[in-house]
Amino acid sequence: MNTNYELLQFYIYKHLVRRKDADAILEECQRLKMPVRDYLLAKEIITETAELEALGEYYCMPSVEIDMLEIDKELFDLFSYDFLKKHKIIPVSYDKNGVLLVATGKPLNFHTRSALAVQFSGPIDYILVPSEQIDRYVDSVSAVVSTTSALEDLNSEKSEQLAAAQRGEGVSAVQEDDVINNPAVRLVDSIIKEAVPYRASDIHIEPFEKNVRVRYRIDGDLQQRAEFPIEAYSAICARLKILAGLNIAERRIPQDGRINMVIGGKEFDFRVSTLPTVFGEKFVIRILDKTAFRFTRADLGFTEEDNKIVDKMLSKPHGIILLTGPTGCGKTTTLYSFLKEINDSTKNIVTVEDPVEYVMQGINQTQVNTKANMTFAAALRSILRQDPDIIMVGEIRDEETAQIAVRSAITGHLVFSTLHTNDAPGAIVRLGDMGVPKYLVADALVGVIAQRLVKRLCPACKRKGRTSAKEMSILGINEPVSIARPQGCQFCNNTGYKGRIAVHEIMHMNDDMRAAVISESDPEKLRKMSMENGMVPLWNSCRNLVFNGYTSINELMTLSVE
Repeated sequence: MNTNYELLQFYIYKHLVRRKDADAILEECQRLKMPVRDYLLAKEIITETAELEALGEYYCMPSVEIDMLEIDKELFDLFSYDFLKKHKIIPVSYDKNGVLLVATGKPLNFHTRSALAVQFSGPIDYILVPSEQIDRYVDSVSAVVSTTSALEDLNSEKSEQLAAAQRGEGVSAVQEDDVINNPAVRLVDSIIKEAVPYRASDIHIEPFEKNVRVRYRIDGDLQQRAEFPIEAYSAICARLKILAGLNIAERRIPQDGRINMVIGGKEFDFRVSTLPTVFGEKFVIRILDKTAFRFTRADLGFTEEDNKIVDKMLSKPHGIILLTGPTGCGKTTTLYSFLKEINDSTKNIVTVEDPVEYVMQGINQTQVNTKANMTFAAALRSILRQDPDIIMVGEIRDEETAQIAVRSAITGHLVFSTLHTNDAPGAIVRLGDMGVPKYLVADALVGVIAQRLVKRLCPACKRKGRTSAKEMSILGINEPVSIARPQGCQFCNNTGYKGRIAVHEIMHMNDDMRAAVISESDPEKLRKMSMENGMVPLWNSCRNLVFNGYTSINELMTLSVE
């Protein structure tokens, strides 16, 4: 407990923890028998990056982000990947005196130092880095080596087959039963596993006339990862279909399937979609982390002012709350974060989704199945007979679903759902287009949140500078200010960005807005009135992120402005 107390006092001194919370934290650590640092990280009171400088000072050890190091990857041959991950270390380099510099995430772990001394007999110096960065770096190196090795074996096999064909020996066809012994099998596995440490949201595997291209979608952009010969694609397809439980013989129509894998101790769900093309079937694989849902409103980019409005909306006992925006902007993730907040044993929460993306404890989740006629509308009708308090409809796609959802909202249920509209006031017009009477919309609607995702500047390499005349014009300011710009480093794969953050436009309904919904059909007038009632447009929300150094002016320009 002494060490816990001393470290906690140091965190308070460094303003990472509030003094008034100290006693409660120590009590919880004692009850759970956890070190104070592990508890603070688990509860997300601190982050490894935020505490890095403080820990370096506490342990009297130099500390850096891992991307600041020039790592000699040849030193990885001295140790196994499992050894490095288990002990949270990375060999960095030798100095001129033969001293091995080691990055460590466990500065006082004597078991680690002893194990390292057994593996390496020379002198060792240590430098402190966040342990999560060590895990990610080791995973990425391991995955790249695995993919490269599989590609080399695949190309070597094709060269041998070509040479055999030229000698007139013939080339045996790849049999489905033999596919697990093919180098293509290792290639598929490594491509899927490599996507995780790269933080990819989707994997694209695309056949063309002479080659197959592999791309990852990272922070919203597609980045090419690998190419391999088209001759190997039959084995690639077979492997993917076996993993996803698809029909191997069917190549004429699209198919959908799933792959479940445990990578780095976490369970991942890979949703596989095929599409027949001229040169073969294209695969797109969506990656979902099935571990406990951890997103909070702060993680999703809601500001203090946003949270005040959202709190009012979530406190309503009934009505409908809508999330709007294009596909892939995080609408469902935001809805999940709301459900997580209001989920307790006194409420019956039921969802209907297509598909269920995250499994949440205490919530009854239903999946759409169009083949069995289990549509959103059909599921919603059944849910109403299940005595629900709160209902989440994954998406309002048709008139019938819209009618049932809105009528559910005015009969005592709190309903959450999503729509595809460009802005928040556009949801009112969209519901009208779906045949929902204006008086029902005005009565049922609690509020609408329009959402977009913009890239977050890499915290390790972003650089600040004064705005130019053109940038001042774009931002609508008369005096130069300092804004951050992307640079590119090892930590962000030289893109200048790492992760994404949501920007929001929140329209909260009041009596004036309800009257306007009934009497007004012009979306521009509704938008103007919403802004008069306090709605901050998406453009302004993103501009605030630019001023605060979270994103760049280039990302601001991706948001359309009327």
